Amino acid sequence: MSDDRWNAVDAYTTDLLQPPDPVLEAVISDSAELPNIAVSAAQGQFLNVLALAIRARRILEVGTLGGYSAIWMARALPAAGRLISLELDPHHAEVARRNIARAGLESKVEVRVGPALDSLAALKSEGGEPFDLVFIDADKRNTPEYFSAAVDMSHAGSLIVVDNVVRQGRLIDPGSDDPDTKGMRRLIEEMGADPGLSATVIQTVGVKGWDGFAFALVVET
Repeated sequence: MSDDRWNAVDAYTTDLLQPPDPVLEAVISDSAELPNIAVSAAQGQFLNVLALAIRARRILEVGTLGGYSAIWMARALPAAGRLISLELDPHHAEVARRNIARAGLESKVEVRVGPALDSLAALKSEGGEPFDLVFIDADKRNTPEYFSAAVDMSHAGSLIVVDNVVRQGRLIDPGSDDPDTKGMRRLIEEMGADPGLSATVIQTVGVKGWDGFAFALVVET
């Protein structure tokens, strides 16, 4: 589902609010061989604004792809900040590391390769500081598990953002057999049942079509 006006609005606002950026343009070019599922430029800048707004020092990303969203978020980190991004595919991780190095962010960003649930368990066992911001944009059927792990590694005031929850409206279909839709429905249901969260879903349209983000603020741990 798409509308030419969505793309036109994205183009208009992006041209006004985002100056030309050779680094990000190179990331897009070098990631052309990868699945076309990265966030848009407007969404990337939105993640950057969120990280700046909450003064994030530690960021966790589930789903690296070519490193586009990681670069947007890492640019918001202070000098001693750190972003850890988890990626299943070794080739995707290799592309992302090259892009992150080109952006001059290799000292702030670490890409870990392997199944996200394993990587999340390893992170938890390391006992590091909680994450201030978590962005989840990986396989949707396992997103509730990723989200639960993110909550466990957060603190009161942490913000967790999940992409692609609306599924072009399939989110409201209780009879769907699609495992990704089921995963998103389960995620929203679990968010709503957790008294330690303040959560909402915002639908989006634009160059990425019709979808939406879920936002959960951890109010108590």
